[in-house]
Amino acid sequence: MIKAIIIDDEPKVRHGLSLMLKQHCPDVMIVAEADGVQSGYEAIVNSQPDLIFLDIRMDDGSGFDLLEKFAGIPFHIIFVTAYEEYAVKAFRFSAVDYLLKPLDAPDLAAAVDRVRRMLLSEQDQRISTLLLNMKDPRKEEKKIVLRTQEKFHFVKVAEIVYCESDGNYTTFYLQSGQHILVSRSLKEFDELLSEYSFYRPHKSFLINLSYVTGFEKGEGGFILMNDDIRVPISYRKKEEFLKIVEGI
Repeated sequence: MIKAIIIDDEPKVRHGLSLMLKQHCPDVMIVAEADGVQSGYEAIVNSQPDLIFLDIRMDDGSGFDLLEKFAGIPFHIIFVTAYEEYAVKAFRFSAVDYLLKPLDAPDLAAAVDRVRRMLLSEQDQRISTLLLNMKDPRKEEKKIVLRTQEKFHFVKVAEIVYCESDGNYTTFYLQSGQHILVSRSLKEFDELLSEYSFYRPHKSFLINLSYVTGFEKGEGGFILMNDDIRVPISYRKKEEFLKIVEGI
């Protein structure tokens, strides 16, 4: 199933689009509807959709205003609007398609099919990485898939120095100096990476213990990492962390 959200300030349009999807695209599940920028943002954060059908002109702003609230766009977009002049700008926001009102059923079905094929391709990439990880038991060869707005990154776990949280987003800092921002919480990656010598010394940080070079005492305390990186440690984690590094 494709999880989708309809964001449009016209109730008739939302209702009509929902009916068309049920008839022509039964694998699309509408998980939420919204009538503006703020309600649309909340619906996306709460529902984590694969696809959004997005109007451009709404009462409290534009569809572009909504998208600019996201540092990365981890969902596919089909713009639905009566204003053709926005087409070029729409595609700059990585829109899969651009549908004009009143909607045409064949055009809608074709646009959803393009999303469907993209999602299948993304799934194939994830499965390939999973199989690779299963074949190679060495921890230093394990890879993780990091999805950004532009592409999928296949990153060796051993090359991750640390991760930093910013709400529902996580930035990965790699040994190469590259930074990768993904729209998933740090908690998810903490659970995923804990068996690979990763430690969470602070609610906003997850570190690879292989890159720890020292500990700076003080009222707060900082963990020293490669390249003079200083990561704060919470007071309640100090004793636990020191026991861990003593055993390394």
